[in-house]
Amino acid sequence: MELTPDMQRVVLEQSLGFVATVTPDGRPNLSPKGTTTVFDATHLMFADVASPQTVANLASNPNVEVNVVDPIVRKGYRFKGHAVVYTSGAAFEEALAVFRERGFTTKRERIRSMVVIEVTDAAPLISPAYDDGTSEDVIAARWLQRVTELHPPDHR
Repeated sequence: MELTPDMQRVVLEQSLGFVATVTPDGRPNLSPKGTTTVFDATHLMFADVASPQTVANLASNPNVEVNVVDPIVRKGYRFKGHAVVYTSGAAFEEALAVFRERGFTTKRERIRSMVVIEVTDAAPLISPAYDDGTSEDVIAARWLQRVTELHPPDHR
């Protein structure tokens, strides 16, 4: 499926995707990936820097779900698809080049593989905070205030 411009914007802005896989014995595995980005109009990807369980799960079951949410406006997307893990070769190099184009500077020796996800379905994720008609500006202001309280500028 084609990623909409807004889907791409959210992923490119946030770079943090929560990746859900299934272990070989059927248990869920959820892992944050701070290198989540757009590969192209129909694929997402992330670098395997410290993802041995995720990559092992994908070897036995390539089905994956990635949630990317802007925590301030509390909106984002749920992406479902099939992942392929590349450890070398032309596909690895192409993914690495796109990764670099996106501004990621992780040293190559730290990258074990590049995981490319063909998105087959996507749906919006919207906080129930909007259910009463509250505007995005109000939601954002609340969360920015909360973040500022949790991490004041003079906090070290």
